[in-house]
Amino acid sequence: MSLLILCIECLLVFGLCLGTYNLAKWRFVKTSLDNVPGPLPPSFVTGNMGQFRGPHSIELQRDLVDNYDSHVVRLRGLLNAPVLYIYDPKALHTILIKDESIWEEVPSFIATNLALFGPGLLSTLGEQHRKQRKMLNPVFSINHMRTITPIFYDTTRRLHDAIESRVKNGPQELDMAGWMGRTALELIGQTGLGYSFDRLVADEKDAFAESLKQMFPIISKLKELALILPHVRQIVPACLRGPLSRVLPISTARDMKYTADFVAQRSQEVFELKKRALQKSDEASAEQVGHGKDIMSILIKANTSASEKDSLTEYELVSQMSTMIMAAMDTTSNTLSRILLLLAEHPDVQQRLRTEIIEASQGEDLAYDALMQLPYLDAVCRESLRLHPPLLWSGRMSTRDTTIPVSKTIPGLDGTPISEFAVPKGTEVIVGVLGCNTSKAFWGEDAMEWKPERWLSPLPDSVTGAGLPAVAGNIMTFLGGKRACIGFKFAEMEMKVVLSVLLPSFVLAPTEKEINWIPAPVWYPVVGQDRSHPRMPLRVAMYTGAA
Repeated sequence: MSLLILCIECLLVFGLCLGTYNLAKWRFVKTSLDNVPGPLPPSFVTGNMGQFRGPHSIELQRDLVDNYDSHVVRLRGLLNAPVLYIYDPKALHTILIKDESIWEEVPSFIATNLALFGPGLLSTLGEQHRKQRKMLNPVFSINHMRTITPIFYDTTRRLHDAIESRVKNGPQELDMAGWMGRTALELIGQTGLGYSFDRLVADEKDAFAESLKQMFPIISKLKELALILPHVRQIVPACLRGPLSRVLPISTARDMKYTADFVAQRSQEVFELKKRALQKSDEASAEQVGHGKDIMSILIKANTSASEKDSLTEYELVSQMSTMIMAAMDTTSNTLSRILLLLAEHPDVQQRLRTEIIEASQGEDLAYDALMQLPYLDAVCRESLRLHPPLLWSGRMSTRDTTIPVSKTIPGLDGTPISEFAVPKGTEVIVGVLGCNTSKAFWGEDAMEWKPERWLSPLPDSVTGAGLPAVAGNIMTFLGGKRACIGFKFAEMEMKVVLSVLLPSFVLAPTEKEINWIPAPVWYPVVGQDRSHPRMPLRVAMYTGAA
């Protein structure tokens, strides 16, 4: 206990020293970034970060996109530190691709993911990240997507049957966010881990699924506290971080620790089952692990045969499991929930999409390539991902002094034209996904309208000629560069398989309940103001064949 008290005292002293240093550095030492236009911070201590990371994040980001013409806007971070919100294509190309080695994920992102998942793909840097990505790339390739497509259909058919059993005698109100979450968990379980979490039959709640659903609501409560997490990890020894988080008078820290421990424990249990099954290699085990086609089976086998230089530790492998489960569950399931809500609100779009799927499938499961090439299905998914990206922003920090060029000259606050920024080491930038995807300068006056048909014609030159460094054609939803979302093809296929199976059988309509979307920073739906319980009720009925 005395050691724990000493750590707390050291943390307070360190915080005082850090605050004094940053006060002198950012308050009294002027840089070229002070000349960049931006909103005034409401707080000297937290700058604009309380707004940006809080419940009104979307309002602040819309202000940055709609009311600043520069595509680069200055915010203030902790203790007045400058933070750049950027959706300028040339600047983002420099940060994410050209000078990628200079720009690392921000410490708060790495520290939060380390605390939640361990050293997985989202929480490692440099050579360790390169090794992990190299080993994971083959299992997220298009060829592997083709291989596991039947598993997607098998799982989604169970979802179909579960919904049908509830609405076959008449329309019912169903929590479709809950069903999408359960389905996403089962899909990553089957295709990612070779393990079944949820047979999608009973209405009973699964403790693991419920813990995962609470992850983003918990993270949303961290707000600017996430910014001090890296400093806490620097000071507090690893053996004391757990005990310290359990006694801190901050309920969010305790909840996060409990949830992270539960996910890690379950991931370790599944990993041990996986290892034993692969070692036995009998028929029952082969069936249990999806005949070795799942991501973790392939990863474990590849790791076994890898050289010492390229191999991963068991801790890293387990961390990949936790990371995959979380990254593949709420991001995709909540995006699917959003698409279902949009289709319910636009019955004409819903019927047009249903007709396309029915005519193409003829009652059979579509092969991967045929499914991915359905034009209106692709348009609906792309437009939803453009206007409602599951992740609104991503952060980077400069590891040395550098410069950032911009596509067009920006007038500084003193009237001086700015064509590039001199950026000091340690400067944080925010990759403005929402800005890239919804700026009227790129997408036109209807940028904020959900119009799937925009993807059925050539996009305007203002989009195609902008040069956004996007891994997924003209939208920054999955980012770009070497740290772009490795699973974006997995996510796209999941959304399209689920829609192709459900829409031919069911009609969706809104209920009278108010649905709100909370950025955490990943969006999740709630009813009214109940931010603690993600859910999205829709009225679901059997499709009778009438247009």
